Amino acid sequence: MAEITAALVKELRERTGQGMMDCKKALTAAGGDIEKAIDDMRAAGAIKAAKKAGNIAAEGSIAVKLSDDSKAAVIIEINSQTDFLALQDDFKAFVAESLEKAFADKLTEAAPLIAAQESAREALVAKCGENVNIRRLTRVEGDVVGAYLHGHRIGVLVTLKGGSTELAKEIAMHVAASNPQFLNPSQVSEEAIAKEKEIFLALNADKIAGKPENIVENMVKGRINKFLAEASLVEQPFVKDPEVKVGDLAKKAGAEIVSFVRYEVGEGIEKVEVDFAAEVAAQLAASKQ
Repeated sequence: MAEITAALVKELRERTGQGMMDCKKALTAAGGDIEKAIDDMRAAGAIKAAKKAGNIAAEGSIAVKLSDDSKAAVIIEINSQTDFLALQDDFKAFVAESLEKAFADKLTEAAPLIAAQESAREALVAKCGENVNIRRLTRVEGDVVGAYLHGHRIGVLVTLKGGSTELAKEIAMHVAASNPQFLNPSQVSEEAIAKEKEIFLALNADKIAGKPENIVENMVKGRINKFLAEASLVEQPFVKDPEVKVGDLAKKAGAEIVSFVRYEVGEGIEKVEVDFAAEVAAQLAASKQ
């Protein structure tokens, strides 16, 4: 029997998302074989979906589907508690099934998909022992639509007026890498600009102290212009050719960028950071009481 070390317990906990004591018991029963412990934990099926509903699911997968004529596409995010589960066949099958249904039914929001897939979701949760959630969905239609999926963690849809699917995909790849916040400078809100100005002035208080007002205004204007270029897709240098802006790239191909959608796994979800050493200490203290 292999020694049940803290490192082994920690690895099983990270791979399964289960509690420390549950992991230790599973490893003990499996004679220290972590793969057997994982199989046994899944086979037990003791954890019900209801018990997992409150657990934060901030990992998972992004999936995209593009129509054969490149005029419509769907992107979805489905979350799990661990990246380990996101790589497993059962989870992948649930994602694929959900994506196909969303596309076939031309769904434009997640609620109908969540309702339709609830039984399948509960079955998956009971089998894998992790919380699983269909988080969001977007459908786009247009003259030309391109899609790009970077692994299973980032997905992008780009809609063009004119141009080609290949161009739309190239721009989608750029969006995946550069993460623009807006399509063009005109979409940047006054609130965002004001916030950027406030930050700039605070960070450069010592540099602008005593300078004439017109000089300060020019400094602020320069920073805001840079901010607009960095945040706006059409103003960003194309990742494959930094000498060309993305907007100009589209124009040269006789196209106009209409919209883009970028999903990244877990963005905006507050993750709970667990101090493993502190958890071990707490468990040991509790066992001595």
